[in-house]
Amino acid sequence: MTSLRPSAEAADRLLDGLDRPQVDAVTADGGPVVVLAGAGSGKTRVLTRRIAWRVLRGETDPDRVLTLTFTRKAAAELRERQRALGLRQRVPAGTFHSTALAQLRQRWSERGVTPPRLLDRKIRFVAQLLSGDRGADPADVVAEIDWARARLIEPDDYGRAARAAGRVPPMPADRLAAVMVRYQQEKRRKRLVDFDDLLALAIRDLRADPDYAAAVRWRHRHLYVDEFQDVNPLQHALLCEWLGDRTDLFVVGDPNQAIYGWNGSDPALLDGLAADRGATVVRLDHNYRSTPQILQLAAAALPPVGGGPGGGRLRADRGPGPLPTLASHPTDRAEADAVAETVRRIKTADRPWSDQAILVRTNAQLILFDEALSALGIPVRLRSGPGPLGSPEVKGELRAIGRDGIDLVQCLEELDERLAALAAKPATGAAAERQANLTALSGLIHDYVTTEDRPSGPGLIAWLTTLQHGGTEGADSVDAVELATFHGAKGLEWPVVHVAGLEDGFVPIAYASTEAQRREERRLLYVALTRAHEQLHLTWAAERTFGVKTVGRDPSPHVADLGRAIDALRGGERAPVDWRAQIARTRERLPDANGSGHQVGGPGRPDAGGGRGGLGGIGPDPDDLLAALRRWRAARARAAGVPGHVICDDRTLQVIATARPTSRAQLAALPGMRPGRLARWGDDLLDLVATG
Repeated sequence: MTSLRPSAEAADRLLDGLDRPQVDAVTADGGPVVVLAGAGSGKTRVLTRRIAWRVLRGETDPDRVLTLTFTRKAAAELRERQRALGLRQRVPAGTFHSTALAQLRQRWSERGVTPPRLLDRKIRFVAQLLSGDRGADPADVVAEIDWARARLIEPDDYGRAARAAGRVPPMPADRLAAVMVRYQQEKRRKRLVDFDDLLALAIRDLRADPDYAAAVRWRHRHLYVDEFQDVNPLQHALLCEWLGDRTDLFVVGDPNQAIYGWNGSDPALLDGLAADRGATVVRLDHNYRSTPQILQLAAAALPPVGGGPGGGRLRADRGPGPLPTLASHPTDRAEADAVAETVRRIKTADRPWSDQAILVRTNAQLILFDEALSALGIPVRLRSGPGPLGSPEVKGELRAIGRDGIDLVQCLEELDERLAALAAKPATGAAAERQANLTALSGLIHDYVTTEDRPSGPGLIAWLTTLQHGGTEGADSVDAVELATFHGAKGLEWPVVHVAGLEDGFVPIAYASTEAQRREERRLLYVALTRAHEQLHLTWAAERTFGVKTVGRDPSPHVADLGRAIDALRGGERAPVDWRAQIARTRERLPDANGSGHQVGGPGRPDAGGGRGGLGGIGPDPDDLLAALRRWRAARARAAGVPGHVICDDRTLQVIATARPTSRAQLAALPGMRPGRLARWGDDLLDLVATG
């Protein structure tokens, strides 16, 4: 029973402030009800008010409600919103796994069954199964097992399904299928269950005992599902068992934010439910988060048939805002430094650091931005977990080389050799991410080795610790710029968003080989762009260093579409830019780049035809001191056998040439002049300034 008497008047007050489609979603009769909710359209508001509205009208007993989410945090937020709407009694909300586990525990207790133990170290468990099968990383094998279970794929069908999905197994498909069989057998023998087993066992019990299934369905009489586009076939099968032959189902989702297909989710399940002839479909296409400029740019990232829920465009509730910007930079370090400078420029007394976020495609890209922000004294919070330095593979590497007596240079050479061997093999998913993390570590160690007279393992650990001093992962109360991957940014939003690394190989990711994967990559970019309220700044680098290897980079194939969208937003101010020609000119001028990125879009942009206009209008700087600094850097880099940016990046050299410091204190105050760089090269740089 509810703690409040049913009240149609109180229920109707919940409709205040809702737009017409939101009211239709909250008050829809019967079910199933499918709400296709675009980014920023108020989906959580609709979901929570739908529950409260039905409870206050006496149509729903809150004890018989089950709201399913994908994280404990989301479930807690839903419960808190229900209390804020006047429902003092707790309305059940949880994840698929927590709900299945609660169901199983009650079942085991009623039948006097000793519960199995939960397998909490799956990678170690699988590693033991692979002890005689070298060449496959246990983490990759676990990823394939999880994907197959989520998609309800049996071992015998794994090879065919993996080929159809464009997956690259870490070992021959028949061998991996055999490992899947052994994995299940060993779990049963040791009475262990993993998280997917919780769902499978809950399904088994409901299908095996009709009386028990009827009791569970009576308990969960009214079903609600948030983020339905992320449901996988295994979760969907359990949802169908909970629902039975009833129709009291209310789901919210956005096909344009379906970004977890690599992990087994299937957005076609949302499409299928919306196409059900008995379903009521409501489209929320009014965006309350972003400016019209941001929404128009985001729409350009979607596949041609996209643009909003059900194919329609989102309509902005906010007034016009600044024009989004698009900038190219000669190197990845120049890009990071330029973004950090933009972050500092945007910061005002009325705008905290936490109003801004930098979003990238992979964890490994976070390091350069963490460094660049920290060099300017800007606090940082990592939203995508601990970042590359906290990943298991990097932590394991550091444990091996961070001890006293280790020849760090030799260890670095061995790491680079391993990375070179790995680079020769195609890698996807988790394997590619691990390679990227280790490559980022290699670059950092090279930086450390060339700036220290006596490099050592403990010294490296201390140096890396100083790089991370600005990180405040999880400390939401701290005012800091947020660093996150596109995936990590899902569900979050900021007034100002910098989307960086828009290069082919990142956006889309290199291993996106099928059309379905490439479409998901476009949706992922759309998610990143729609995190912004007011300002959106996009960047890419024409050259990037991976470990000790520097390679030329092409802009993302979507950059031209984004550029055309920016031109369209200008409203005929001048003829549109030929973006592909501008990209080609940027690549041609790269050898003469002076280290400064050049902005495209936004107020005050020069015409494309004049010197510094266009996507990458990067011209040579004739300053004699800057030329001398570059010659010095080239000589030092040749002597050390490292890329030039390891000695000193382009932007820092340009700042030195402009500021002409005359003391170590003045030099130390310049952006990019980190302590190790100052200690190693400070005297050289001051001598060059004095004689230049």
